[in-house]
Amino acid sequence: MARNGIRGTGGAIAVAVTGVAGIAVLLSVWTAHLGTAHHAAQAPAHTTAKPAAAKPVPGQTSVPDPKHPAPPVSMDIAHASDKGDRAVNITVDDGPDPVWTPKILAVLKENGVKAVFCVIGPNATANPELIKDIVAAGHRLCDHSVHHDTTMNSKPQAFQRSEILDAEKMIEKASGGVKPLYYRAPGGAFTPYSRQLAASQGMRPLGWNVDSKDFERPGVNAVLNTVKHELSNGPTILFHDGGGDRSQSVQALEQLLQWLKHQGYVFGFPVR
Repeated sequence: MARNGIRGTGGAIAVAVTGVAGIAVLLSVWTAHLGTAHHAAQAPAHTTAKPAAAKPVPGQTSVPDPKHPAPPVSMDIAHASDKGDRAVNITVDDGPDPVWTPKILAVLKENGVKAVFCVIGPNATANPELIKDIVAAGHRLCDHSVHHDTTMNSKPQAFQRSEILDAEKMIEKASGGVKPLYYRAPGGAFTPYSRQLAASQGMRPLGWNVDSKDFERPGVNAVLNTVKHELSNGPTILFHDGGGDRSQSVQALEQLLQWLKHQGYVFGFPVR
């Protein structure tokens, strides 16, 4: 196109002007076009910059899939406590619930313990004041999906994505802008994809070491005995504040926190 444009301009000027003045104008136009063409020839070709390689997350053993966004936090499932070997992490699932969550919060406050609340998205939407209470008390939020589908690990990636990201948005909106720091797959149904997706949003995948079995309502003493028996498995303990009558959970948690203190345990958060 540049060559055609130059030739057309030169012909028009040659017809319109004569003599020295005409030649000078012609040379001036010709030189200008040559300068433009030379500049275009010298300009570097446009190239698409390659994205910067993601920095490896210290200590991460999982290998991220390069087809998906790189995570800024570890996509390994967290179990350890940020307070060391003589610490436990209290985690509370399936809420918030307008009856039981305030009771769990009261027990935690009475004992000076902070916990992680693994929240189901629609429950957060229905009870935003409880989400704000959780945050205001210094506890942390965890994304526990939209529908609590314990078969998520057998579902398509698109389903896993919507379950995680939609719940994250619901929780963040209910909290007034506080993001969940963890993601716990319902029933532990993690996949490499869901772990990387959550971690790419800044949510560390969160497991557990001790299942209190409070969800089954076996009796307060049975819940306590289960936790004490499994405590050697690791520091992260699973309780519930949603999914039905959680009166046994409240009573068992109250007694457990006292017992843990007497045993010399401290309380922390799961590592990030």
